Amino acid sequence: MKKRNIFTLLPIIFLLTFLDLSAQDKLPPIIDREILFGNPEISNAQLSPDGKWVSFIKPYNEVRNIWIKKFEEPFENARPVPASTERPIPGYFWSRDNKYLLYVQDNSGDENYHIFALDPFSTPPSGKEVPQARNLTEGENIRALIYSVPRQEPDYMYVGLNDRDKAWHDLYKIQISTGKRELIHENNERITSWTFDWDGQLRMATRKAEDGGTELLKVKGSKFENCYSCTILEACYIARFHKDGKRAYIVTNKGKPDLTQLMLIDLETGNIEFVESDPEKEVDFGGADFSEITRELIVTYYSGDKIRPYFKDAEWEEEYQWLKEQLPGVEINLGSKTLDERKVLVSVGSDVNPGATYLYNRDAKTLTFQFKPRPKLPVEYLARMKPIRYKSTDSLEIPAYLTLPKGVEPKDLPLMVVPHGGPWARDFWGYNPYAQFLANRGYAVLNVNFRGSTGFGKSFLNAGNGEWGMKMQDDLTNGVKYLVERGIADKDRVGIMGGSYGGYATLAGLTFTPDVYSVGISIVGPSNLLTLLESIPPYWEAIRNVFFTRMGDPNTPEGKKMLMERSPLVSADKIKVPLMVVQGANDPRVKKAESDQIVVAMRDLDLPVEYLCAPDEGHGYARPENSQAFLAAAEKFLHKHLGGRYQEDVPEDIAKRLEEITVDISTVTKPEPIDKDKLTGPLPTPVADLAKKESFYKMNIEVNGQEIPFDVKTTIEKEKKNWVITQTASSAMGIMKDICTVKRGSLEPVSRVLDQPMTSVSLKYTTDKITGNMKVQGQDKPIDVTLEHPVFGDGAALYEVLPTLPLEEGYTAVFRIFDLQSQKIIPSEITIVGKELLTVSAGDFDVYKAEIKDLTGNGNNSTIWFSTTEGKRGLIKSVATLPNMGGAVVTLELFK
Repeated sequence: MKKRNIFTLLPIIFLLTFLDLSAQDKLPPIIDREILFGNPEISNAQLSPDGKWVSFIKPYNEVRNIWIKKFEEPFENARPVPASTERPIPGYFWSRDNKYLLYVQDNSGDENYHIFALDPFSTPPSGKEVPQARNLTEGENIRALIYSVPRQEPDYMYVGLNDRDKAWHDLYKIQISTGKRELIHENNERITSWTFDWDGQLRMATRKAEDGGTELLKVKGSKFENCYSCTILEACYIARFHKDGKRAYIVTNKGKPDLTQLMLIDLETGNIEFVESDPEKEVDFGGADFSEITRELIVTYYSGDKIRPYFKDAEWEEEYQWLKEQLPGVEINLGSKTLDERKVLVSVGSDVNPGATYLYNRDAKTLTFQFKPRPKLPVEYLARMKPIRYKSTDSLEIPAYLTLPKGVEPKDLPLMVVPHGGPWARDFWGYNPYAQFLANRGYAVLNVNFRGSTGFGKSFLNAGNGEWGMKMQDDLTNGVKYLVERGIADKDRVGIMGGSYGGYATLAGLTFTPDVYSVGISIVGPSNLLTLLESIPPYWEAIRNVFFTRMGDPNTPEGKKMLMERSPLVSADKIKVPLMVVQGANDPRVKKAESDQIVVAMRDLDLPVEYLCAPDEGHGYARPENSQAFLAAAEKFLHKHLGGRYQEDVPEDIAKRLEEITVDISTVTKPEPIDKDKLTGPLPTPVADLAKKESFYKMNIEVNGQEIPFDVKTTIEKEKKNWVITQTASSAMGIMKDICTVKRGSLEPVSRVLDQPMTSVSLKYTTDKITGNMKVQGQDKPIDVTLEHPVFGDGAALYEVLPTLPLEEGYTAVFRIFDLQSQKIIPSEITIVGKELLTVSAGDFDVYKAEIKDLTGNGNNSTIWFSTTEGKRGLIKSVATLPNMGGAVVTLELFK
């Protein structure tokens, strides 16, 4: 080959250098929020077990829903079988016999998930465009868990329901085709999960001990035998049964090992056999895939800086290597398979690739492109995510990911620190829409796996114990220092934004390290660790001691003092910079009160604070219109205080939604502590008795965008020494009847009978007990509640008893009722806020306006208008908001 004179290449080198430098002069164009965070066009595709159909998630009337198509058809020919009109479907799968699509859904973010069955091949009901789904787990305020869908019984599934005890799930066998339930085991042993073998037989269970440790149990009929256990500071769980049926794979770091490893336990002998741990000795065991046909272990995974697969099956490994050759530069995930495992949906992605899905035919060895979830996303504008490491103050190595904006020199950039939630979770390498969003606006983005994150061994996890707001926060601060010292970040333009624990870390960053950050955005972040622990959902009872161990025990003086000191709320006066607070009204984990109280504290200190609260969301925003409204506000907020770019145009519907969820901070009230003396004192005494009457009302229930009208009739009749109050509500759904009996004179409750479709309740009240039975879908649930203090009657009785109190302007009193949903005694406070003239369908009435507040902080509050006419005081109108029922608004108005 003839050598070329270097000088003849100089103009070319100069030109290439110039072009390269010019590419670094500016950021790429702004990527539209809709493209980043709007509904994916297609996602979550699955093959039917027989391979004849492909299902996937796609918007239907702008809500992510299920669609299906024949295997050989193009996606354009698919038809919708939508299951939800208001809220995206979070997950679904096919039944083993190809007959049903099964999915889960909650109400407006309350996380009370139900399981629904949908026959995609059935004829839609009259007047409907699509098939009708059936709720297999009917019941109010319950949460369903799926344990097993056995291959041997394709019409059945094993499910946990906390309908009897909110803290613990009983085991049911549910027939998919009929919805019939069979109670398999009433959970009185703190069981948190059940494990079935390859033949669908119940063999093992996992129990949380009182001290927070974990026990792996053998199931022998109705009895349990402990075969393995670990402490609260260790991990152990069941992965899958071995194909021999005698042994089970478990994952554990009990004893000396720091990293979790895969083991086999012999259920008869108790013998433990080592299988595998991370070959790189870096991270915990990540996961495993098994063949449903051979029952052999196919591959194990470990998530270090990136995911590393280790194949155990030679055929699958050879095919995986072939797939890598066809799809270079991306991580490959083997997803949905047909029952014979000959067709596989393969999904790929990377830090600058939001994903694509291919069909792999193993017999023909062909790979066929199917779809991209975000085909309009300009991937050439996306920024690389780089794994980095830095030292903590006490010399721990902190793993993190750094995303630098594309097209500009990484020098003196505005920086956004984005701590993950959990905190017992971790960040991973890959496509991160928030990192790309912020990088595209010009920010360097730091995702930190601070101490207390999972996946890096138990010593790293346990190093976070008792360190909320302290060393866990220092790990974030040191990340900022690391980037500032290297000239990458501008120390005067650093922001912090996160959700859940990340929201707490945001508040802690602004309070405990006020000189580090210039701005913060807290998304569903707790501000008071004591009130957070007091309000955790009842179904988290199994991990209550985990919270106490890793955060601090509020039942000890030392723990309570520490939790209070680590609560950003008590140090709000140290905040120097603007804060945006983002909340979902129905959040069951971090209650709305956590955001309310920090907003009030900042407002009263005359500190800059903005507040967004969506009434139809829970722990984070699932609906695209809410997330886009928040992001439109957030990027403008960050632009104002850090100087990054923002997308100026906001679509009309998003602007309208932003206006709707923006809270006037002057209207926010701080939750007052409950006066314990009020809660245990005597009930307010009626000054009047009831009288015979008959009233007619119109009732409307508005929930999830739907309205359900009722005609309601209320009668009061004498029966010996009692009054019998009967309320009958009629609608297209059927007839509901509530019959309450109270004593004449005292109006103390005697009994209550509730009869409605699929549910019936019978209660008896004494001075110290409430006993009875609740029947839901044919299942009996005994009720036995000890009363420490007397209660008023609920339901139809309550609105008849309250008007008999000595009502006048300014009157206030606390009363108690027995709540059927939670089966707890609920204290409420009634306050007469004024008199007014009210016009309803029945005419004009002089009324007292009363506000009723749920003192437990659950937000089941109402406004009631009572007639002021002496001797004829009664209910004229009521409006109740029920967050625990998906944010339902119930209006009752006198008709005649």
